[in-house]
Amino acid sequence: MMKLRLSILGLMLTAVIFFPSCNPEEEEVPVAVADLVKKGIFDSMKEWYFWESELPQTLDLSKFASNQALLDELKFKPLDRWSYLTTKAQFEAAFTGQASGAHGFSFAFDQDERLFVAFVFDEGPAGKDGWQRGWQIIQINNKPISDYKNSTGGYSFNLGANEVGVTNTFKFRLPDGTETTRTIQKGAFQTNSVLYKNVYEVGAKKVGHCVYQSFKATAGLSPTRSKEVEDLFNFFIAEGINELIIDLRYNGGGSVAVTEQILNYLVPAAVNGRVMYTNKLNEKKTSNNKTVNFSKKGSLNLDRITFITSRGSASASELLVNCLDPYMDLVLIGDNTFGKPVGSFPLSSFNRNLSSNDVELVPITFAIANSEGKAEYFDGFPVNFAVGDDPARNWNDKEEKRLKAALEFIESGAVNARMRNTSFKPRWEMIDAFEGLMKEFPMY
Repeated sequence: MMKLRLSILGLMLTAVIFFPSCNPEEEEVPVAVADLVKKGIFDSMKEWYFWESELPQTLDLSKFASNQALLDELKFKPLDRWSYLTTKAQFEAAFTGQASGAHGFSFAFDQDERLFVAFVFDEGPAGKDGWQRGWQIIQINNKPISDYKNSTGGYSFNLGANEVGVTNTFKFRLPDGTETTRTIQKGAFQTNSVLYKNVYEVGAKKVGHCVYQSFKATAGLSPTRSKEVEDLFNFFIAEGINELIIDLRYNGGGSVAVTEQILNYLVPAAVNGRVMYTNKLNEKKTSNNKTVNFSKKGSLNLDRITFITSRGSASASELLVNCLDPYMDLVLIGDNTFGKPVGSFPLSSFNRNLSSNDVELVPITFAIANSEGKAEYFDGFPVNFAVGDDPARNWNDKEEKRLKAALEFIESGAVNARMRNTSFKPRWEMIDAFEGLMKEFPMY
C-alpha cells in the first residue's frame, strides 16, 4: 500500500508549553476595570496568536458584552474553528483525563440513523452501570430520538448542566432484543484512554488491535506521559505482534507530549534520531520554533500500521498519522479525518490580567510540519478504504465493519467492494456537539 502523500502545512493539538514572554499588560494603558480581562485576551492574542497578522491593531474593548464575544471577533474566521476560553483547572483536568459533571459515554449513529452507545469510560457512571458499546438508545428522558433532531437535520442532545448530580433517563434496546431503562447521575471520575486492546492471529501474523480514545497524560508523572500508553505497548511487545491496528475513530486529540510518546513506540528502530516534527509559531515568536527528533522506545519494529479513522479523528490523531507518514506504510480505513492542522497552548501564565481572574485563553498558537515539511490539511486525511461505522457491534466483535475491513486488508492486501459499500456520512457526530475544550474531549 502506498504511503499517504498529502500536501500539508501546519499541525494541531493542544500542549502545555511554556515560553519566556514579554508582559504587555504592564504597559500603562488606561482601561476600565471591567475590561481588564478583555485587554488580557487582546494583548495575548496580539503576542501569540498564530494568525496574529490578521488581528486589528486597536479595538474598542468596551463594545463586547463578554470575553467570548471578544474572542469570537478576533478569530481568523476562514480557518480557526478551535480557539477557546476555559479555566486553568478545567484545562489541566481535561488533559489528565479527570472528568466532572458527565455520565461518561458517547453516542454514534449507524447508517439507518439509529443511535447507539459508541463508547463508555470504565469508571464513569455509565461504565459503573454496565453500559456497553452496541446498546441502542431508543428514548432519552421519555422522548424518542427523533424529537432531538434540529432544524438543520442534525441533532441537539441537551442533557443538562455539566454538574455532578444532574440526572437523565435512557431507554435501551440491547443486542439480544430486550429493553432496559436506566436513570443515572452525572459524576466525577477518571477517564481511560485505552477503551479496548487485543491480539489476533491472522494467518502467520500476530495483529495487535487497540481502541485509543484521547491523548491524555497520567497526572503527576514527569516528564509528561501516559502510564496507560506504557502498559499498552508493553502488552503488545510481550505478545510479539508484527501488525497493528489503531482505532482513532472517536479520538478528538489531546496532549502533544503523549503523542510523541506513542510515536516513539511505533516508529521503526532505523528511524531513531531522525526528525519527528518541526513546530512553527507566528512571526513574532520564531525564536521559539523547534525541531523534535524520534527517540525510539521498546522493541516493536513494524513496517506498517493500519488506522481506523473518522471525522471524529482530529488534532493529535492527525499528528500521529502525519509524523509517521514519511517513514512507514500507513493504511487508513473508515472515513476522512476532521482536519485540524494547527494547535494550541494555554496563555494565562503569560498575562497577569488572565491569571488573576482565572481565565485560561487557549488560542491557536502553532503549526507542526512533519519531516517532509507537510502540514496543511484543513480538509483532513483521506482514507484508503471508506467503510461505515458500525456502533451496533462491540469492540470485541470481529464482524464490526471497520475492524473486519482492517483484518481483511492485513490478510489479503485488499478490502472487498461489498465492505466499501457500507460507507455513509452520519448526519451528526459527537465532534459536532461541542465547542472549545469539549470538542477535543467530547463526552456526555
